[in-house]
Amino acid sequence: MVRKFALVVLLLAPVLLAACASETVGENAQVGGYFAPPDPTKLAPPNQQASYRIGPMDVLDVTVFQVPDLTRTVQVDAAGQITLPLVGTMSAVGMTVADLQANIAVRLKEKYLQSPEVTIYVKEFASQKITVDGSITAPGVYAISGRTTLLQVLAMAKGPDRVANESRVVVFRMINNQRMGAVFDLKAIRAGRADDPEVYGNDVVVVERSGMKSLFRDATGAMPILGIFRPVL
Repeated sequence: MVRKFALVVLLLAPVLLAACASETVGENAQVGGYFAPPDPTKLAPPNQQASYRIGPMDVLDVTVFQVPDLTRTVQVDAAGQITLPLVGTMSAVGMTVADLQANIAVRLKEKYLQSPEVTIYVKEFASQKITVDGSITAPGVYAISGRTTLLQVLAMAKGPDRVANESRVVVFRMINNQRMGAVFDLKAIRAGRADDPEVYGNDVVVVERSGMKSLFRDATGAMPILGIFRPVL
């Protein structure tokens, strides 16, 4: 009887382990690792263009289906406005891409086109900024355009300084209206032992200083797990 029970346990072990692994991935998908992009209104390119909120100096490709004379590239000015043929000057800043498409279509439909189809693609996300601070050669606020990784944004800031702890770089991010943070190891990323995570507009990247008490632990009250985003107190 005991031998039969042991055999059943051995047969079921892979199934049980898979179930546990699936549950763990589900939990991490909500809070951690590379499964945790920021809130949609803060999302940087090229993800979720339709829900991205346009900012000053962004460059937009505006296409009106089958009307090539109305198709062009425009830049949002410092006041948050764009100017298009037949449409004139209109506010764009703060709108989602989908809302601006609809507003342009309404204006064109009022006087000129029966059923205008307007498509907008954000070509340059000039309004997307990342703050880099801590033990970094050139701390500051940097604009990103397109997909940007942690190593790339640190390169923009001329890399960690001489007293940096490259094993402890903290990324702070808004996720589900909650400020969260995760710790990354630059040495492991450079060696190919860890992925180079994508960073997004409004992220704050802080390189810790060697010998200092953990910034992330001070903020969360818990020991960090590499690559896992946790709520910040």
